Amino acid sequence: MDAITWINGNWIEGNPPILGPMTQSTWLGSLVFDGARRINGKYPDLDLHCDRLIKSSERMGLKSPKSASEILNICIEGCLRFDSSKDLYIKPLIWAEDGIGIIAPDPESTKLAVCIFPAPLPEGGMSACLSSYIRPMENAAPTDSKAAALYANTGRAVREAKAKGYDNCVICDHEGYVAEFTVANLFKVKNKIVYTPKPTGTFLVGITRNRVINLLVELGIEVIESKIKPEELLEADEIFCSGNYVKLRKIVKYENKNFKNTPIFDLAYKAYWDWMKTI
Repeated sequence: MDAITWINGNWIEGNPPILGPMTQSTWLGSLVFDGARRINGKYPDLDLHCDRLIKSSERMGLKSPKSASEILNICIEGCLRFDSSKDLYIKPLIWAEDGIGIIAPDPESTKLAVCIFPAPLPEGGMSACLSSYIRPMENAAPTDSKAAALYANTGRAVREAKAKGYDNCVICDHEGYVAEFTVANLFKVKNKIVYTPKPTGTFLVGITRNRVINLLVELGIEVIESKIKPEELLEADEIFCSGNYVKLRKIVKYENKNFKNTPIFDLAYKAYWDWMKTI
C-alpha cells in the first residue's frame, strides 16, 4: 500500500494498526476525520480543512492534541515525501482511546494521525439515482461534524445505487427534500440559475461547495440556496456536484434523464481550476 501515516511524531508506511479493539472510537464510533488534497503541487483550502477537523473533534467531545496550523504543517511535511507529480489525498484523523462511562469519548485520551496516499482525480461524469435512504436529523446524529459514523448510512446508499447500475445517488433529508449526494454537495441548474440545497443541519456544508458558490457569483451567475424537491431534479437543465475528493463533477445521467450540454458546469469547472493556478 503506497500510503504513509503520521502518529506520535513518526511517519509509518502502509496501513499501521493504530486503533485496537479496546479503543473507544473503534468500538463506539466517535472518530472524526477530514479530507484534503494536493493537486498539481497545490493544497486547495487545506487550512480550512484542518480548521474543520478541529471543529468536528470538539463537537464530538474530543480534544485535538495539535492546533489546526500544526496539523497543516504535518500534512505538508508528509506530502513532500511523495513525488511532486502525484496527486494526493490527505486524511487527518482524531479519535479517543478511552471513554467516560464507556459510551462518551474521553477528551483527554484524544489521539491524532495523518494519513496520506496517492489518489488521482476521478475522470468524466457520473450517473446517479434517487436513494431510498435518508440523511439523519441533526438531533439524531452528529451531522455537524465530519464523523466516520455517518458514513455507514451513505455506504448503504452507494451499494443500493450500484446494484441498480448507477455510480452514485441523491439522498434526501427527513422532510423529503434533497440533501446531497452520498459524499458530495449537489447543484441543480435551471434557466441558467444555480440552485443548491439550503443547509438544514442534515448534511455537512462543504468547503469546496462554498468555494464553487463564490466563484460562480464572481462570474455573475445567480446561486440560490433553497429547498429542492427530488422531482425537480428531473426538470433540471444540469446537475453537478462538488466535494474534496472529486472537486467538481458533472452528472451525465440522473434516473432516466441524460444530460449532454453542461455550459454552467463547464464555467464552474474552468473557474475552479483557474483559481487553483492562483493559490
